[in-house]
Amino acid sequence: MSKADVMEQGIMRGEGPVIIGLTGPIGCGKSTVAAMLGQLGGAVIDADALARDVTAPGQPALGAIRDRFGDGVFEGSGALDRTALGAVVFGDAPALRDLEAIVHPGVRRLVEERLDRARRVGDPFVVIEAIKLVEGGLAERCDEVWLIECPASVQRERLAGRGMDADDVERRLAAQGADLAQRLSAHASRRFDTSGTKEHIRERVEDALADVLAPRFAGPIWGPVERP
Repeated sequence: MSKADVMEQGIMRGEGPVIIGLTGPIGCGKSTVAAMLGQLGGAVIDADALARDVTAPGQPALGAIRDRFGDGVFEGSGALDRTALGAVVFGDAPALRDLEAIVHPGVRRLVEERLDRARRVGDPFVVIEAIKLVEGGLAERCDEVWLIECPASVQRERLAGRGMDADDVERRLAAQGADLAQRLSAHASRRFDTSGTKEHIRERVEDALADVLAPRFAGPIWGPVERP
């Protein structure tokens, strides 16, 4: 459903779009849910992609990263070697916190720019996808926080499917902490287990979105959803 469809079928109440934050452990389906919400008319902000923008060649964050981590996490061209940096920070919790302290302010600035753009163009809702939604201070900008989770076995299978070797998977999971989902649950408005089929996930996403948007619209958000 496009933004135009949404605006035709309901009159928006209040000011600005509804902001939905997606967070949860790596490999649990945040991007899948974000893509579904984008198809339903939302503007999607991917904080991980913005972190890459913040650490792209020529960006000021690179100087701070070099000062903290040295030349070994840079390629000969001067670009950040993300693989080398990941090997350092995913095995060292203080190093990861230092990196986040460098990167998060720039990501937050870009998120605010995109939220402002969404308000200007009239997007009915915005999705912020961020594994560090809470720690990075973005959860406070959200009307709702959705915790995306799945069993550890499914999580490991998905990460292996991305081409990560077993050691890399375990390093990344250890860096997050085994209790990440439980810690995030205190901040969650809703929790989604994505271990089912995409059809089932889509059904839950549609129902939750309709519930979230209903107070902002006079009239139905969209027509009846046909499901198998």
